[in-house]
Amino acid sequence: MGFNFEDLDVYNKAIDLANSIYLLTKTFPKDELFGLTSQLRRAAVSIALNISEGSARSKKDFSRFIDMARGSVFECVTVLQISLKQCYVDQKAFINLKNDLTDLSKMLSGLKRSLNR
Repeated sequence: MGFNFEDLDVYNKAIDLANSIYLLTKTFPKDELFGLTSQLRRAAVSIALNISEGSARSKKDFSRFIDMARGSVFECVTVLQISLKQCYVDQKAFINLKNDLTDLSKMLSGLKRSLNR
């Protein structure tokens, strides 16, 4: 028996992103553990958490949780940009993750549109 949100492509993509972020941030300097590392991990995990929690709510509330998930997507982009400037992330990893985040944002927007029909 599973939960309905586990069947959502956007949820599974969010889980994959969080895993990628955890792997990436293992290489960040130890002095960033409570800074960029923590912030990026929390934002990435928040995407999947908001999808799963929102799915148990009304359509109106789910739509609000999707907005929060999109906010976490944007937060990840910002932290990744800072991490790139600090040379904690190389250009290729940055581009790949930014593309994943762009896809997630589009998927979340599509899910929100489907709820508002």
